[in-house]
Amino acid sequence: MAYCGCMGDNASVGSKIAISKGVNRHRHDWRELGIRVLVPAAGVIAALLVSALFLILLRANPIAAYAAMVRGAVGSTFGLTQTLVKMTPLLLVGLGICIAFRAKCINIGGRGQMIAGALLTASFALRFGHLPPVVLLPMMIVLGFVGGAVWGFVPGFLKARFAVNEILTTIMMNSIALQLMNMLLQGALMDPAGIEAGTFLAQSARLPDAGRLARIVPRTLLHSGLFIALVMAVVVYVFLWRTTLGYRIRAVGLNPQASRYAGIKVPAYQALSLTLAGGLAGIAGAVEIMGVHYRLLEGFTSGYGFTGIVAALLGWLHPLGLIPASLFFGGLLIGADTMQRAVQVPSALVNAILGLVVLFVSASTVWTQRLIQRFRSQETAHE
Repeated sequence: MAYCGCMGDNASVGSKIAISKGVNRHRHDWRELGIRVLVPAAGVIAALLVSALFLILLRANPIAAYAAMVRGAVGSTFGLTQTLVKMTPLLLVGLGICIAFRAKCINIGGRGQMIAGALLTASFALRFGHLPPVVLLPMMIVLGFVGGAVWGFVPGFLKARFAVNEILTTIMMNSIALQLMNMLLQGALMDPAGIEAGTFLAQSARLPDAGRLARIVPRTLLHSGLFIALVMAVVVYVFLWRTTLGYRIRAVGLNPQASRYAGIKVPAYQALSLTLAGGLAGIAGAVEIMGVHYRLLEGFTSGYGFTGIVAALLGWLHPLGLIPASLFFGGLLIGADTMQRAVQVPSALVNAILGLVVLFVSASTVWTQRLIQRFRSQETAHE
């Protein structure tokens, strides 16, 4: 009986230890979450404080400037809808960045992948515009993904087969896509109406009505592509954290050597991550011409390829964290224009402010990782 009592006491002690560890682990998770939220937020605040100095040097009121920025982004129905319009491609491009970065691949080719997706989408819509919307719209989205995926596959294949640096190849693919689009918009895809009028604008004909995304709010540019982006965020989350392929992609990014030892083909999964990243950016290109411009034209990417990278970093490279991050940057882009008009500052200063935010947010991700690693090492030492 004494023996049984001893065993019972040991079991009770073991249960208490397990519960204590679980509570501590839960507490650690909340602390790490706090670090991931507060450090990037501090980076944004620091960027705005530094920008305030430039505003003061130009004899502009920083408080009035930032009030105008907030008012322009969310202070009216028009501003809020414009923020959501900007958020949509940023979210889609950022989701691709999340997948690529999780496999330790740096995708700088969002712009080219957007163009490739939009090119294939516009070409198909202009040729088969007679199809009903229920057929045409899904086909256009799928072709947008295919076009971007092809543009992402090339750097992925070169990295996997020949160990070519993906930063260089994705940047080069941006230039190739841009020149290809310019050539087609001045030739085979040029708007016939513009040719007849003698304007020769570098843009395609307008997409057929069946190939346009529905507007959510009347008399605004907010379109149903926002729902596509939000659904894709959930899909990417499930893919990365609830599927075998996603687990292997994350394993490759966390420890390539251990992944090889476990039998995971690291180059193949890195190529897959870049291909999927390109496909999501291609959807962003397709959605942008289907919901906003209704045609393919120069400059439709609007810097989303690079801004999407920073939004992904601010969202901790997590699909669900990217939703508020892309909303923030969408509001920043819209609010900056309002600020420029309100306080009469040069557009170069607006670009400088946006650049400072990007710089400080990028730096904050480095500090976030360092603080988390230091925090984990301290907790391990205490245990």
